[in-house]
This record gives sequence, structure tokens and C-alpha cells, in this order.
Amino acid sequence: MNYTAHETAVIDKGAVIGDDTRIWHFSHIMPGCVIGKQCNIGQNVVISPDVTLGNNVKVQNNVSIYTGVICEDDVFLGPSMVFTNVINPRSAINRKSQFLKTIVKKGASIGANATVVCGNDIGEYAMIGAGAVVTKNVPAFALVVGNPAKQIGWISEYGHRLNFNDQGEAVCPETGDKYSITNNTVRKISHE
Repeated sequence: MNYTAHETAVIDKGAVIGDDTRIWHFSHIMPGCVIGKQCNIGQNVVISPDVTLGNNVKVQNNVSIYTGVICEDDVFLGPSMVFTNVINPRSAINRKSQFLKTIVKKGASIGANATVVCGNDIGEYAMIGAGAVVTKNVPAFALVVGNPAKQIGWISEYGHRLNFNDQGEAVCPETGDKYSITNNTVRKISHE
């Protein structure tokens, strides 16, 4: 065992947990899930069967990650954010065969108390504001807020607003990295 788990955590047989991952109080790791290296799983977190978390994923307190969710490397899931996995849940109807997949791409951050409706992917390095309700796909580097979530700008890999000039270029104020925007698609073009 090359990970650390608090004595109150429940880790079911068949869960795969990467090296140097930390699992905190009262969390439940279910069978068939895969958690990468150097992840931090906060208190009162549930990770359901067949969920995949990449390396260095940070899951804050009170998050439930349901079957159908895949988080790539370096994803941040804020406190009490919510994933769903059925588009039309009913207590009396079993829809486990209808779980929709949600992919959270590398480096994306989802703020506290946000909700991601299943079947909507979050692009690389996107940032979902606290309390937002995501009802459609979010592009890479997008900054979205509100209910329903609406895009209000673009964000760098380091989480700074990008202000594009008339030539469609922007610079991250922290790193000096340069970004371009073409046809409403942002990409990093250089690293200083």
C-alpha cells in the first residue's frame, strides 16, 4: 500500500489507488474505480464504481463522483460540487444502464457548489465558477459562471483571465505564456 488513508475511510476491494495519494476522513472508495498518483481525496468524498481519476487530482470535501465520470490529470473539484449521471432520475425506475459519461479534461477546475449535469464535458484548463450549473459542453480554457452556466471569458493554464488583442493574442500575466484565439477556440502558442 503506497497511499495514505485515514482510519475512518472505507476502501472497497477492487479499487485501484496510485502512489502517494491521500484519502481523508469518512470517504468511501468503491470497487472498480481507479485513482491516480498524488491525488488528494478530501473528507466525506464518495468515489463510485468505474470512476477514473488521473494523477494529481484534488477532490475537496463533500464531493460525490458518480459512475460515468472521468477526470484527467491535474483536475480540481471544489468543495461540495456535484456530478450527476442520469438525465431524468426517478426513484421507482432503475436507469443504471443509462448513465451518461462526463469527462473533465486535464487541468480543469470546478468551483465550490457547482453542478455538472451528466453528458457535458469540461475542456482542458476550463474554470467553472462557484455555484455554476453546467448544462452544456465547456470549451478548453473557458471561464463559465451562473445558472445556467454561461461563458464570460477565457482563462490561462494558471487561472488568469486572458484579454485578447485585435490580433487574437493574449498573455498570461503570471507566466508570460502566449495564447491565440481562432474561431472561438483558444490554444497556447508559446511558453516564455
